[in-house]
Amino acid sequence: MSLARLLFCIACLFPLVGTASGTLPPDARADYIVIEKSKRRLTLISHGQVLKSYRVSLGREPVGPKIQEGDDRTPEGIYRIDYRMRNSAYHLALHISYPNQEDVERARRRGVSPGGNIMIHGIGSARARVGKLHPLFDWTNGCIAVTDEEIEEIWRLTPVGTVVNIQP
Repeated sequence: MSLARLLFCIACLFPLVGTASGTLPPDARADYIVIEKSKRRLTLISHGQVLKSYRVSLGREPVGPKIQEGDDRTPEGIYRIDYRMRNSAYHLALHISYPNQEDVERARRRGVSPGGNIMIHGIGSARARVGKLHPLFDWTNGCIAVTDEEIEEIWRLTPVGTVVNIQP
């Protein structure tokens, strides 16, 4: 089977891969985000209830916590959304407060920089043609990527200060 045919078959099945269904109320707000790296899933939670889940792409080296700047890993730990970027190369972006104190200490013990600039963002115009197939490939430098349409929804639902729990 050709690669093009395989990708077409996957694209046909992709809408069947799950997110919470239904229209979210306009006043819905997430107070907690869980990112399960092993499942490539980001889940928005409000008052203990799942609002919606999204398929994600991670850093090019997805297994294990981020150790140092430039390692292409997505961090693991508890963080917060600390600011929002409208003018991102990846459409919209929510900045995650990486590194936390534990990350800084781990990097210090190794004598390396922990890095930074970790975000939840869209795929941007450069990858727009990939669309919903983007979770098939881990392509970021450590960030968490969703489609541009999805980051618009996440942006609307997620205020600055929201807790982000990134799990292995």
